[in-house]
Amino acid sequence: MSEQTDLPQGSSSAAERAVRALYHQMLESWNQRNASAMATLYSEDCHLIGFDGSQIDGRAQIEAQIGQIFADHQTAAYVGKVRVLSFLRPDVAILRAVVGMVPPGQADINPTVNALQTLVALETANEWRIALFQNTPAQFHGRPELVQALTEELRQLL
Repeated sequence: MSEQTDLPQGSSSAAERAVRALYHQMLESWNQRNASAMATLYSEDCHLIGFDGSQIDGRAQIEAQIGQIFADHQTAAYVGKVRVLSFLRPDVAILRAVVGMVPPGQADINPTVNALQTLVALETANEWRIALFQNTPAQFHGRPELVQALTEELRQLL
């Protein structure tokens, strides 16, 4: 898996590892359909912008609304890849990733729901939490070759 960071090749700081772990825990919480575990990864006054443009503010609302999604839908599982991780300050990170989703009972990614994800993480009291998460459809209108290339890149993670 090729990933870009602002650190030298092969170098990995504790902060970088923590932010990557935070992101992967968020994906895993979604895949396990565990809204409570997912919400604990966010700061108290966080913001989430969903795939459909919905906006959720605050940890309690994330738990409630994501919990409702899990109750009402058989959600697909994420397959994700971090593309860029950079630090604005030692305690503020921006992570950019690409994701695909594997529908329940399927073995392949559904290209129509590929997405670009951006996460802003803050460290407070030696704990990293998500302050902002945005999940944007990767439709690449009029450029089907980009959809295909992203889907193939993500399939390599299966």
